[in-house]
Amino acid sequence: MMIGRLITSAALLIIGLLFPSGSIFRFLFSLLSAVTIGYDIIWGAVKNLMHRELLDETFLMTIACVGAFILGEYTEGALVLLLFQLGEFLQDTAVDRSRKSISSLMDIRPDEATVIRGGKEVTVRAEEVEIGEIILVKPGERIPLDGTVVEGESFLDTVALTGESVPRSVRAGEEALSGCVNLRGVLRIRTERLAGDSAVSRILTLVESATEHKSHADKFITRFARIYTPVVVGAAVLLFVIAGLITGQWGEWLRRSLTFLVISCPCALVISVPLSYFNGIGRASKKGILVKGSNILEELSRTVMVAMDKTGTVTKGVFEVVAIHPEEMSEKELIQYAAAAEKYSTHPIADAIRESCPGWEHLNVHSSREEAGQGVIAEVNGHRVAAGNERLMKAEGVDSHDCHLTGTIVHIAVDGKYEGHLVIADVVKESAEEAVRQLKELGIRKTVMLTGDRKSAAEDIGRKIGADEVCSELKPEDKVNHIRQMQSLKKDSSEAVAFVGDGINDAPVLAAADIGVAMGAAGSDAAVEAADVVLIDDDPVKLAAGIRLARRTQTIVKENIVFSIAVKVLVMILGAFGAVPLWLAVFSDVGVCLLAILNAMR
Repeated sequence: MMIGRLITSAALLIIGLLFPSGSIFRFLFSLLSAVTIGYDIIWGAVKNLMHRELLDETFLMTIACVGAFILGEYTEGALVLLLFQLGEFLQDTAVDRSRKSISSLMDIRPDEATVIRGGKEVTVRAEEVEIGEIILVKPGERIPLDGTVVEGESFLDTVALTGESVPRSVRAGEEALSGCVNLRGVLRIRTERLAGDSAVSRILTLVESATEHKSHADKFITRFARIYTPVVVGAAVLLFVIAGLITGQWGEWLRRSLTFLVISCPCALVISVPLSYFNGIGRASKKGILVKGSNILEELSRTVMVAMDKTGTVTKGVFEVVAIHPEEMSEKELIQYAAAAEKYSTHPIADAIRESCPGWEHLNVHSSREEAGQGVIAEVNGHRVAAGNERLMKAEGVDSHDCHLTGTIVHIAVDGKYEGHLVIADVVKESAEEAVRQLKELGIRKTVMLTGDRKSAAEDIGRKIGADEVCSELKPEDKVNHIRQMQSLKKDSSEAVAFVGDGINDAPVLAAADIGVAMGAAGSDAAVEAADVVLIDDDPVKLAAGIRLARRTQTIVKENIVFSIAVKVLVMILGAFGAVPLWLAVFSDVGVCLLAILNAMR
């Protein structure tokens, strides 16, 4: 509709220009052009007048238009409203474009789910599905609720949720998060969370509330606009009255005062600054980085020190077999014996051994018993197999060997003979070292790893990722104290300390840090709630990307503020001395605003 109004108004204005200046036809066509494009502006000014709210942009534009018509400058009067509405239209278009970068996330939450009830497939609203029910997800469909795969095998497209372009394989026993697209086989998933508590719902809640928290610059601009408008209106009135009394040229100084008012509109500042932050938040969300507000984005740009948790943040948070050291038998034989012996154990280390050894199931396990705090003893293919720690080896009368690697050592003895050992450890994420390297490239002065793990394991991980400092064997309150110590090292209040964590025990320190960063996929609800920034795919390297983007956004905001004010002051001075005609004043105001918006769109 606005495009039609703009075209019609411009056409009427052009027709009016075909008639000589001062002609009744130029007046009529200019008036029609002004009414077509500006009736809502004029009506808005009238309504504000009725509510005693005078000093806004509609008031300034209406005064400028009416004044131009009074002075006989009909074309300029219509052009004031036409250019203003053109600027507003382009601004709205830019805002809509920015909003789509965030609101497009709404499409990743399916409204319906196919549930297996009474042996039949029933389609219901996602909100009606209870925890523990089995839902059916066919190829090409999005998963509506978080759950665990109980039947089927497929690949999941997680790009909308995490930004990761490589599909992730999933099979029975593995987690499937809402919002992911099932690419291949049919999946049956047992729901683990209600629709309102699902991963995608938590993400959308964070995104929807992201712009509610204003940055310091954003608040400054809002306060600035409220004070600025009445000041410039007062200045225009004084300019008209004082200069008119001195020179007696009331018409000329009315024109200059009107020009001064038009130039003074703070469109560029009021719109481009929040738009810059909105763009930053939208761009971050596309990268899988959720920022809870423009104030957080501003704070993130000032990060100078980073502390991080170990388990689940720097490491994967799951045990894996990282080394196999046999004595005489092959590595395959050694781990197969260990996996078979651990067949009935529910310990996480036993799970890691079994998952690292496909094919162990063909071994015959006739008996198995756990020795509390030591390990397991089982009969595997007719052989007595002991798998456990040094105390179990001593109990079996077997001499075990030390290992230089850091981790949990599982020794294996077969028929009373030591056959070797496995090293089980929480594996460092592939991107952890790269994340620390990028943080240092950004000028982060100090990177610290805070963990409750024992010193040897913590220092080994810290060495691998290149952390400047490692603090181990910490309780949650100890982590908070360390963050307080880091905050005391800040040079001034403009600097920020960030903490990255994922567990429930990290919630206090996430809240205590200047910037709390939580892992979104594996992180606990408490951690996500307490954090300011959420990394959707648990990739620590995204923190550096977030800081880089925040700094770029902050640079653009400063550029817009300085540019807008500098041009505004210059043109206002020129307008006050009659060096700028009314139409050029409007054009320059709209032009500055558009340039600031284009800069924000970067």
